[in-house]
Amino acid sequence: MQSKNHFLLIDFLKVFAALLIILHHLSSYGQMAEDARQFLPGVMTWLFEYGRYAVQIFLVMGGYLAAQSLTRTRDIRNPRTALKLIFNRYLRLFAPYVVALLITILCAWVARFWVQDEFVGESETLGQFLAHLFFLQGILGLDSISAGAWYVAIDWQLYAVLAIMFGMFPGFRSLIWVSTILIVASLLYFNRLSDYENYFIYFIGSYGLGVLAQLAKNDADPAANRLARILIIIIGLVILVTSFDHLWIRNILAYCVAIVLIVWGGRAYKDEKHAKMHNLVFSILWGSRRSYCAFLLHFSFILLANTLYIAWGMDQRHDGAMALAMMFLALVASWVAANYLYRFVEVPSRHFKL
Repeated sequence: MQSKNHFLLIDFLKVFAALLIILHHLSSYGQMAEDARQFLPGVMTWLFEYGRYAVQIFLVMGGYLAAQSLTRTRDIRNPRTALKLIFNRYLRLFAPYVVALLITILCAWVARFWVQDEFVGESETLGQFLAHLFFLQGILGLDSISAGAWYVAIDWQLYAVLAIMFGMFPGFRSLIWVSTILIVASLLYFNRLSDYENYFIYFIGSYGLGVLAQLAKNDADPAANRLARILIIIIGLVILVTSFDHLWIRNILAYCVAIVLIVWGGRAYKDEKHAKMHNLVFSILWGSRRSYCAFLLHFSFILLANTLYIAWGMDQRHDGAMALAMMFLALVASWVAANYLYRFVEVPSRHFKL
């Protein structure tokens, strides 16, 4: 472990959101999920219906951490600096993402021999794979190779837009006002129309709340700090008023996560000191660092688990207990494989940057 400050709440939220998304997908795909739902209908239905809202945690934290990084970047208003940051972000996401895509393609090829289910999809094409390499699959209307590929594309779009905004405006107050306009427009309009779900504007409401949460804690500009806090309160009132017409759980959850980050997001702890003292803290830190890789890889193990479940004939018996056991194995295998992807791909690839 490197000896540096980390933030326990942020690390915990990363692990929690990644676990919830994996469980949501396990409860959504294949015969294994259907049989498990018969065995534990309440739990599995809840994961299927509400587990997807964990994406809001990722989005808010993504905006929070991106703003934290960009506020500390020197010469951010130089266009070359902004372009370099955007390209380096692409490189940071790219290496584990590509390896995970190749693993998923291989697992899907194996699954097609036994699994006759829509979620396995048709054989991947070269054009489809190339579109994924440039995060264009959603914009071009192509099927996603993996369940998590869309989020990586959206994350890069959001970071690129935020870096450009940091470079455009002379001070934080202008950035806060423009961000607030985009947040409200997204929450009240764009986020409610599926036509925009492949573009940053659909998600910038939640992502922007994370940005405002970070700027509300930035002591470098007290005036901007106060403005961000006031506007977050106003956005909260807007969400509350619009909830009387229709309850949008994802908007409420994103707002709550932003408030939690304002209050507790800055509490740091030392890696080595606390990891040696508390196994729980060590586990959270370990999982946090590997959460991106687990998010990328888990769909491959859902494919493999469903393949084994059908190949061994367990689907004929509709054994819910065995389905749950296979889901647990897929969950564990996702994190074990994530450890290797993190150590041998993600960490070495960080050296490739402009």
